[in-house]
Amino acid sequence: MEDKRIKQLHELEEKLGYKFKDLDLLNLAFFHSSYGNETKEYKHISNERLEFLGDALLDLIVSDFLYKNDKNLQEGTMTKLRSKMVCEESFANMARFLKLGDYLLMGYGEERSGGKEKSSVLADTFEALFGAIYIDSGYESAFKIIDDKFKGLFIAEIKNNTSFTDYKSMMQEYNQKVSNKKLKYKIVYETGPDHDKSFKMELYSGNKKLGTGIGHSKKQAEQNAAKDAADKLGLLND
Repeated sequence: MEDKRIKQLHELEEKLGYKFKDLDLLNLAFFHSSYGNETKEYKHISNERLEFLGDALLDLIVSDFLYKNDKNLQEGTMTKLRSKMVCEESFANMARFLKLGDYLLMGYGEERSGGKEKSSVLADTFEALFGAIYIDSGYESAFKIIDDKFKGLFIAEIKNNTSFTDYKSMMQEYNQKVSNKKLKYKIVYETGPDHDKSFKMELYSGNKKLGTGIGHSKKQAEQNAAKDAADKLGLLND
């Protein structure tokens, strides 16, 4: 790794208040898939596995955070609050706060199209970063960073992002009342280049299709599928 890159990553460590045992792991968190596609040395290398891990980790951390910080919150309220904290919009804002786009390694075409500013890319990078922190030193370190650095930002996001409706939670609550079958989201297809991916998702209750949605991330497509289902069921008019 070049000295310039090492210095850059050390600057990020200072922002986080956390020092990596394995700096290569931190670097990997910023390998966008398009970078490997255009760089022979790093072909097939990306942060997507770390993103997968970080997604599940952050869901647990935020659940833990809500449980510990307000003993009066009921399960339904915690579920709604978590949905506003664990979402693309929220994670992208956290990434912008840390200026994670400055550290991203991506292909020329993706970067030229503004990839370093896209909410979906930034949210994925935020997840990959926390996946790397977890691998490097475990759950407690990742939780401490969220609690120390992002508590205020998460709370502000909850208060200010009043326009966001969590259609997935809306459909989950409705389905629990009317059916004993589980909701499932299925990808119909994904298409487009790395810098402009599009996902089509369908929502099912058992074998019955309830709605369809398209988005530039899987999470956005799921939300749009749930919104479509809620609209068809007349839930948005209540």
